[in-house]
Amino acid sequence: MKKISLAEPNIVDKEWLYLKECLNTGWVSSSGSFVKRFEESVSKITEIKHSTAVVNGTSALHLSLLILGIKEGDEVLVPSLTFVAPINAIRYLGASPVFLDCNEHHTLDITKTLDFLENETRMKGKICYNKKSKRKITAILPVHTWGNPVEVSKLKKICRSKHIKIIEDASESLGSLYLNTKGTLVHTGMISDMACLSFNGNKIVTSGGGGMILTNYKTYSKLAKYYSTQAKDDPFYYKHNAIGFNYRLTNIQAALGLAQIEYLSDFKKKKKTIYDLYREGFKDIPGLEILLPPENTKPNYWMTVLRVNKKIFGFSRDHIIKRLLNKGVQCRPVWYPNHLQKPFRNFQSYRVTRTQQEVKKCICLPSSTHLLKD
Repeated sequence: MKKISLAEPNIVDKEWLYLKECLNTGWVSSSGSFVKRFEESVSKITEIKHSTAVVNGTSALHLSLLILGIKEGDEVLVPSLTFVAPINAIRYLGASPVFLDCNEHHTLDITKTLDFLENETRMKGKICYNKKSKRKITAILPVHTWGNPVEVSKLKKICRSKHIKIIEDASESLGSLYLNTKGTLVHTGMISDMACLSFNGNKIVTSGGGGMILTNYKTYSKLAKYYSTQAKDDPFYYKHNAIGFNYRLTNIQAALGLAQIEYLSDFKKKKKTIYDLYREGFKDIPGLEILLPPENTKPNYWMTVLRVNKKIFGFSRDHIIKRLLNKGVQCRPVWYPNHLQKPFRNFQSYRVTRTQQEVKKCICLPSSTHLLKD
């Protein structure tokens, strides 16, 4: 039986050339020309000034939170419907998540988020406090789920007035664009303080593992490079004035990532074709529908998601998953709500209702870029 993978990397031809070139130089660790070229390529695509390559998306989130001053006892607003990485990164620093709901596109519910910021917080000087917990709110972490852009521009004004930093988890959204409040088409991560990408094996572009910290602020970029290389103040005499991390991406991974990113435009077209085929295939089946992207966006269609209405279709999400797996079709449910996860149950959640409904109904469908129509 031929198996169909959920999100398999698409290795074309330049990967072999760049990897061989990298190996021939002898620079395979965290120094070498491919790291810089990879960073420059990402900045060119996103139009975000500074990129710092790191070992994975989680480390990118961790360092971004650290650089923006999130400390133990602080609170960070974050959606419940997301991979666990941003929640873990918040907890690494001893900060507490405040969980928010999703909308019909599985991205952050902007209306509920604005309601929380306007009615459930108070200012004391230049510090924003949560009325319920009395804790300081220092950041918000929107996630561009499945490559669907969050309208971060709608949060910027109120976050600025409340001195709340914005960190975008753009791990799944390389190549995704949206119209900001000025009517300009921008890449995810463009208008926030910092943003993070992932190049895990299942992403639209992969470096085997890897991540990227994006920012338009030179100071933050310098700190990202500093902390990700063990905080070396004097690399020759090994002097360190801060605690650093071994988070820099290797040159050999960057070589793979650089080759992959040169195919991004082609990969996006293939992802869109797959999405369109799914929509066409399910359009006349009552009780089944493909998750739509938000209006005024140009997503990368990283992952296609099917929503199942059991009452209409007659079978549950789990029944469909079981049948597909038995046929060799890899699929999975969406993530379990993080506000219900054992390590996070005691943290505040605000009007999180839709998230549970979506989780019960939705299935991630095979979305590899080399899928064939038949």
